[in-house]
Amino acid sequence: MIPRLDPVQTPDSRYVAFAEAALAAGFRGEFESAHGERVVLSTDNSIYQVLPQAAAYPKDTPDVAILARLAGEERFRDIALFPRGGGTGTNGQSLGSGVVVDLSRHMNRILEIDPRRRVARVQAGVVKDQLESALEPHGLFFAPELSTSNRATIGGMVATDASGQGSCLYGKTRDHVLGLRSVFLGGSVWDSHPLDDGELARACEGGGIVGALHAVADEEVRENAALIKERFPRLNRCLTGYDLAHARDGQGRFDLNALLCGAEGTLAFVVEATINLVAQPRCKALVNVSYGSFDQALRSARGIMESAPASIETVDSTVLALAREDVVWDTVRELFPEDPDGAMRGLNLVEFIDDEPEGLERKLLAFTARLDPAGGSPLACLGYRVARGEDEVRRVWAMRKRAVGLLGNLPGERRPVPFVEDTAVPPESLADYIAEFRAALDAEGLVYGMFGHVDAGVLHVRPALDLKNPEDEARVRRVTDQVVALTRKYHGLLWGEHGKGMRSEYAPEFFGPLFPCLQRIKAAADPHNQLNPGKICTPPGQESRLARIDAVPTRGWHDRQVPPPVRGEFAVAMNCNGNGACYNFDADDPMCPSWKVTRNRVQSPKGRASLMREWLRLLAGHGADPLAESRALRSGSSLGGLLARIRNTLAKRRGERDFSHEVHAAMAGCLSCRSCASQCPIRVDVPELRSRFLELYHGRYLRPARHHAVCGLEAVLPVVSRVSGLYNAAAGSRMGRAVAREVLGLVDAPRLSGIDLASAARARGIAWASPRSLDALTEAQRARAVVVVQDAFTTYFDTRVTLAALGLLQRLGFTPVVAPFRANGKALHVHGLRARFERVARRNAAFLRDLQASGIPLVGIEPAVTLTYRTEYPEALGEASAPRVLLLQEWLASRLDDLSRHAMAARAPYELLPHCTESTQAANSMKDWQRIFGALGQALEVARVGCCGMAGTWGHEREHEEQSRRLFRMSWSAKVDDPSRRGRLVATGYSCRAQAMRVTGKAIPHPVEALVDLLGRRHDSLER
Repeated sequence: MIPRLDPVQTPDSRYVAFAEAALAAGFRGEFESAHGERVVLSTDNSIYQVLPQAAAYPKDTPDVAILARLAGEERFRDIALFPRGGGTGTNGQSLGSGVVVDLSRHMNRILEIDPRRRVARVQAGVVKDQLESALEPHGLFFAPELSTSNRATIGGMVATDASGQGSCLYGKTRDHVLGLRSVFLGGSVWDSHPLDDGELARACEGGGIVGALHAVADEEVRENAALIKERFPRLNRCLTGYDLAHARDGQGRFDLNALLCGAEGTLAFVVEATINLVAQPRCKALVNVSYGSFDQALRSARGIMESAPASIETVDSTVLALAREDVVWDTVRELFPEDPDGAMRGLNLVEFIDDEPEGLERKLLAFTARLDPAGGSPLACLGYRVARGEDEVRRVWAMRKRAVGLLGNLPGERRPVPFVEDTAVPPESLADYIAEFRAALDAEGLVYGMFGHVDAGVLHVRPALDLKNPEDEARVRRVTDQVVALTRKYHGLLWGEHGKGMRSEYAPEFFGPLFPCLQRIKAAADPHNQLNPGKICTPPGQESRLARIDAVPTRGWHDRQVPPPVRGEFAVAMNCNGNGACYNFDADDPMCPSWKVTRNRVQSPKGRASLMREWLRLLAGHGADPLAESRALRSGSSLGGLLARIRNTLAKRRGERDFSHEVHAAMAGCLSCRSCASQCPIRVDVPELRSRFLELYHGRYLRPARHHAVCGLEAVLPVVSRVSGLYNAAAGSRMGRAVAREVLGLVDAPRLSGIDLASAARARGIAWASPRSLDALTEAQRARAVVVVQDAFTTYFDTRVTLAALGLLQRLGFTPVVAPFRANGKALHVHGLRARFERVARRNAAFLRDLQASGIPLVGIEPAVTLTYRTEYPEALGEASAPRVLLLQEWLASRLDDLSRHAMAARAPYELLPHCTESTQAANSMKDWQRIFGALGQALEVARVGCCGMAGTWGHEREHEEQSRRLFRMSWSAKVDDPSRRGRLVATGYSCRAQAMRVTGKAIPHPVEALVDLLGRRHDSLER
């Protein structure tokens, strides 16, 4: 039995007092000190892991001011505050052992958009793509483009002065900031914008920290003008942090924003930003150029720049190979040059824009005329292909963005990690610089991936290390020191794009005589080194407190405390690299609905993986072996074990502390939709983690009654369905609903259809399948036969859909045969009853393999159940033992010639609302539905929707009822309630259709029902 994990590290009493003082002062947000909350905020997208003392989630600017005011008081001068946005930093910028102040949970409103002036005002927690979505109707965008744009916040972009793709054309974040609202230590709020000399003088005379900061910064800029010009590199990416070179703008005005942009929260909390917007180019195209070597791709960049493209991005063979193995490649394959011999070892993505199609074509023709696939010119290449228009260009950039995370998915213990990945050198020196860089990594025997912005001289280089290995951890220092020397040789920067963070130890060497100037600026704003201490610089005399790359705990250091066999078994958690793709803000994207509806990072794949890693580490510290415990649980339960679980559960109800409860709360919030398993570039599979954890957790604590009720449903349905009227009456009665809610914790129990599938199928001449009956079919019959595998949902609750599918197959000239109902066991896996799941899966798989031996294809209707045969079954039984069951649309799409004979006049296009598991685990099956409708002469559009909020039984659980309905309203409601879509919508998932009926009272048919209706009308018209 796993042990109780308590006590865990508790917050320091000083931080407890600080939190109490903040709440007493009227702080309206949340202060969290639970171990799990702190663990989730102990990592970002870097190699580091630092446990904070507490987390604060301010509601608004006054809340931030309370924290800053209290921190400025003498009694709290040893309190450190660490501002945090999206947590996408690659250098530990927001990590620290004090209070992490997360501005993203509540302060995420777009306050104003003025299309005429091309200005927007936003809170710091607004996500970049969230803003872009709001700007799209106005034809505008916020120019700095990031690979993490679906989770990076504007405040975080300001903190690191972010740039990214297209920076040579559009510049950095600083170039688009018109004004910032910041909260300074002591609680003063200041709106900064460029000041003329008179305004600057008044600001300096205002006193306090704001006045001192203006006075000191202006003095340092004026007195060190020559030194600043000498030391600051003339690069597109120039510098991140205290940018003295731009403290005076082109009109000679003093602009504090130049110091705040890139300051990483070391001077103040940026709570709002007023930014200028740029018109979206009307016409876009990408020329995707392939090369036989990465060096050739780099060296051609200088010649490409002569054609004045908007941007040039490059990808090396390592990243390219990972992209080709990922689902993303299916979306872009036709947009890249063919490579039958596998000779392509590098890519340049060259973007051209124009406001007129003719102008764009002229640019494309001029550029492609210079490309030489024969290999004889400076622009020699293997080949190229042009992607035109918004959709094609967007797909290519999406692949490039995803490539950042894919690097973390290399096989083996060594994974590419960021620590020297944003160096910048003059573009003309990039190829030579990278050649030496690669030689240094080769000398260390390291594999690495490279991608980046060659037009700006920035290349992201990620060496593959296993930081659980002390020898590899030591390489971080060796490689970094070599790269620092290399960037100095080529007059470049170690930190050209992603900030300094834990690399701040190199700042004194880089700034040289200017470093004391930065220290005086820091001292003016933060005299006691409380704001993100250790980053960029310190007040004078505190240089020893600068962060050092090998003096900060890494994730690898924590993970090496977990025994290797356990790490291997729980690799889906251990391999999470913190890239944060699961923090996707978009409600119309299926990735992690629990994160979207709660805005709590604990309720995200990254959060759950972090908690699981910590749980395993703590188990190891207690000498517990979860693998042995799992084996013991599967060997059978004893009376003593049951009594122990009862005692432990009673202790839990009395308030027993156990970190396992925090992990359980996080796992219970997971909808088990498996979107993370495909959309996360590292493929962090939380439903699998959840299943493993629940098995072990309920080895110590009793299961709720509803687990047994839900998991036993498949076994009793064949019997209960015989008295469906009685069941429905009981379930729908006031007493039945009360018992379900109070005893089982279930709401809105679904009703049985009351249709006996067997009788209805026999009435249509449809046989039940058995190995013997299938063997008896003639060859001609086999050629037209298909076995329909039943599932509990469409057999007992939505029987009309199964009958519609059978009717559709008959109308199309096929011979459907129905497999007898067998339990699939998915609910057992979801709730962690893994031993029972494996037994059920083994029996069902053996039965289906016997049917499969006939050579007749097996198809399933309900996506969530059918996909279990290609996910959970292979994991439990092995690939060879899992039956091959296609989704209905996958099989129909292979028989389009048969369908096309039934084509009919087109109606208004249908619109498919896909099941989230289906759209992420079997993305191509959405296209299959489109091909099926197309073969019948009908158009089908696939709507962009997120999760409907039901997810099997999750939406029926009492504690999730409101969240379930909120999720539906976040994405589905707009489509279901739209009058213009009436009669056009179809949905594949039973849960989705049931949720739509529950929330809106509107029935949405399954695609097969729509097709049967169409074919029926065609038949009627032919008879007439």
